[in-house]
Amino acid sequence: MTTTGNAVLDAIRSRRVVRAMTDEPVPRADIETVLDAARWAPTAGNRHLQRYVATDDPTTLHLLRMTAPGMVQRPTAAITICTDRALAADFGFPPDSAGLHVDVGTAAATLLLAAHAIGLGAGPVTSFSRAAAAVVLRLPDGWRPELIVCLGYPAPRPPAPMRGRARLTWRDLTVWVP
Repeated sequence: MTTTGNAVLDAIRSRRVVRAMTDEPVPRADIETVLDAARWAPTAGNRHLQRYVATDDPTTLHLLRMTAPGMVQRPTAAITICTDRALAADFGFPPDSAGLHVDVGTAAATLLLAAHAIGLGAGPVTSFSRAAAAVVLRLPDGWRPELIVCLGYPAPRPPAPMRGRARLTWRDLTVWVP
């Protein structure tokens, strides 16, 4: 089986976290394309307990950045992945269920790949005040913000990559068991 020339694998290999973005607005249709892709992310029991809050409003983005020290990109759009905790409880998920976090991860990966596929830069942010973000985004009761995906166009001169370790291979990350 060949892995070169496979569009999905090529997208996975070429996607990067974008930490510097231009101030060019992201068209609403592109945000909607990314959101449409998110609904295809795998979920526990196909229950779709994640909800998405999208914004391209400069004031809302500014306020959201004030709650999020990890939001260094200065995006022109953002999608916050939330978990509908009330709906999760109705399905019998305890509040600390690992499945809820896995679903946020699969949603985030899908959003990041979708953004990359249409030429947008994207970067996840987990360093933010959940309580403050909930207020800024006017979340309904029971929705908990879990992760913010920043969207925008990559800046022509991104910051230098983080130094340290060499790129790991799958062999560096894997142990085979009999």
